[in-house]
Amino acid sequence: MTDTVVSSATKEVVIGFERPFCIIGERINPTGRKLLAAEMAAGDFSRVESDALAQVAAGAHMLDVNAGIPLADEPKILADTIKLVQSITDVPLSIDSSIVAALEAGLAVYQGKPLVNSVTGEEERLEAVLPLVAKYKAAVVAISNDETGISEDPDERFAVAKKIVERAADYGIPSSDIVVDPLVMPVGAINVAGRTAFKIIRRLREELKVNTTCGASNISFGLPNRHALNGSFLCMASGAGMTSAIMNPLHAEEMAAIMGADVMNGVDPNCTRWIRKFREPAPEGAEAQGGRERRRRRG
Repeated sequence: MTDTVVSSATKEVVIGFERPFCIIGERINPTGRKLLAAEMAAGDFSRVESDALAQVAAGAHMLDVNAGIPLADEPKILADTIKLVQSITDVPLSIDSSIVAALEAGLAVYQGKPLVNSVTGEEERLEAVLPLVAKYKAAVVAISNDETGISEDPDERFAVAKKIVERAADYGIPSSDIVVDPLVMPVGAINVAGRTAFKIIRRLREELKVNTTCGASNISFGLPNRHALNGSFLCMASGAGMTSAIMNPLHAEEMAAIMGADVMNGVDPNCTRWIRKFREPAPEGAEAQGGRERRRRRG
């Protein structure tokens, strides 16, 4: 079965079919966060630091790092952010940018093997990003859209993913280093969006044998009780074969859903992680009482 290996300077994470679901923390992203954007543009990374540490403490296996700030020097800010985050935590990173120069700046300073986020099926993007991925021996997120946009037909999106995998092979990039994002659409706007995503995920696993990811919160956009809906989606996506997601690990409901999916998929042996997380502590004095009872029985 396919394993996608990413690493920091000291820690390796494996995304794979027979592995626990990989949680990629999404919080280091100034999009829609005006205060964070202003701070990063001014060289203040204190919020980046606290977001990084909080996500890792909450259970993120990797962190996505984005510095997309309008009118700012994105290559420099992204490189500086990557260096900072790597200095305070050992988890691998996803280098996230739509600007090729920023991706290259981030790759140049990165210690280890990162995940590049992302490449699409557009010819211009393929020709710009895939050589970088090959040069730095990185893994890459492949997004299932091309010049025609995002198709509502799951077969079309699968075809785009297949095209990216084939083109990557021309650059010596193995399919094990490609993590496909099948593009999860808001189910409130497209009622079959969940079903469509699950169909593509199964095909990607069974036919292309590639790992998959998504922006998990997209599914619930515009709907109430989003965390419960995200958790339901993540469980079902994991059952369909999805192996990672870019998400907010600070939401306990969604994290519990993923841990439960790991139990049901048989990748939490003996339910060890679930028990460690959720077992209620023994009442105060219970351990001493248990010891007395055992001594009494032996006597």
